Amino acid sequence: MTSKDSLDPDDWQALRAQGHQMLDDIIDYMANLRQRPVWQPIPQHKRDIFTEALPAAPTELAAVHERFMHDILPYAAGNTHPGFMGWVQGGGNPVGMLAEMLAAGLNANLGARDQMPLEVERQVLRWVRELFDFPDSATGLFVTGSSMANLMSVLVARTAALGLEVRQTGLAASNKRLTAYTSAGAHGCIAQAIDLSGFGFDALRVIPMNPQHQIDLEALQRAIAADREQGFTPFFIAGSAGTVNHGAIDDLNALADIAVREGLWFHIDGAYGALAMLSAELAPRLQGIERADSIAFDFHKWMQVPYDAGFFLVRDGTRHHDAFASPAAYLRREARGLAAGSPWPCDFGPDLSRGFRALKTWFTIKVYGADKLGRMIAGTCALARYLQQKIEAEPKLELLSPASLNIVCFRYRSQDSDRVNADLIADLHESGIAAPSATTVNGCLAIRVAVVNHRTERRDIDALFDAVLRLGDAGHTAPL
Repeated sequence: MTSKDSLDPDDWQALRAQGHQMLDDIIDYMANLRQRPVWQPIPQHKRDIFTEALPAAPTELAAVHERFMHDILPYAAGNTHPGFMGWVQGGGNPVGMLAEMLAAGLNANLGARDQMPLEVERQVLRWVRELFDFPDSATGLFVTGSSMANLMSVLVARTAALGLEVRQTGLAASNKRLTAYTSAGAHGCIAQAIDLSGFGFDALRVIPMNPQHQIDLEALQRAIAADREQGFTPFFIAGSAGTVNHGAIDDLNALADIAVREGLWFHIDGAYGALAMLSAELAPRLQGIERADSIAFDFHKWMQVPYDAGFFLVRDGTRHHDAFASPAAYLRREARGLAAGSPWPCDFGPDLSRGFRALKTWFTIKVYGADKLGRMIAGTCALARYLQQKIEAEPKLELLSPASLNIVCFRYRSQDSDRVNADLIADLHESGIAAPSATTVNGCLAIRVAVVNHRTERRDIDALFDAVLRLGDAGHTAPL
């Protein structure tokens, strides 16, 4: 029970005991994930529990925790489970979980002020600069995820193209009609970023892919030339380091060359693929990433930091600052005291209220080390190749997209292929064995397997593979 005049407890020892029970329960959950289904349908009576009216009276913490254990925890999406293979989501890690607990207790707001948590974030920035071979003048900050980072990249590029006055007068005051470019395989948040930045979807040129699912460089150059002939001003290219459907990596050096020649901002959406730089085996495939003007990526994907922990990195710190800094009176900076330490994170992004995302990332890097994290990332790619080999050796299955990084797309051969494979994916989900996703490859509905979780092993790939064959054989249509 809380005290009369605050939200602190009357009995700290009782809270400590309950807290230990909660910690024990969640550690038990993580340690025994394999004994649980990846995902299970939510019964209606469980959903109905969460339609109650706003509670006016207090409830004992132990009772609320019990509700969590019985009515919430069993019905999560399952991305911590080694059989979760449908979407590019990290599995989290126990060290990061404990760090998140510490961050919650500290309750630091990292929008501003002179405080040590900001030095932790700056330390991670230094490590990121080192990883991507960016200069010491590069700036960056934690954000919710790559969707926000990609939006911020467009805003920085817009200010770089039109000057600081665009922040005062807006896009309508400019006589330039800006155009942006990305691949047909790029994540949808690139188009959303163009929209939210005020340009409208029509300002984005979606360039077709080559047979390797990379942006077609010749088509890109033709599109830029055609836009210039029609009076448009090309200003932004978004390359992909790990496309959402195939895990493809654009030719980053070639894109950098085009950006330099055409005077365009070169951004890379590396939501999960950029952190392949941690792997000595995979890093050569990202040659050219060090030439980007900005990079978006997520620590909460391939590096397994608990959600959320996205990052936005900009080569030219001055341009980054110009796009977001605001001289609000209540954010007055001082030479000493708590209001010292300028510039602040709020000078480089839209958020003034910011959680201590850096701590769980810092803990993860410090405890595991970059080398082990890199080996873990390479290991997921090896598992994808293992699955590909099994598919290629099985006549009942058809490989639709080979493993570029850690994503494999295939289907169960059938006369009614799309319907059978759609049912097969849902059957897999409901079985609790594995959770792949669906996508479309060359006009065919595909089973898409993204091996991201550090807990996934060959036995999990084997379980998925065997379940696909068993459920496929039991489907509504005989295989071809």
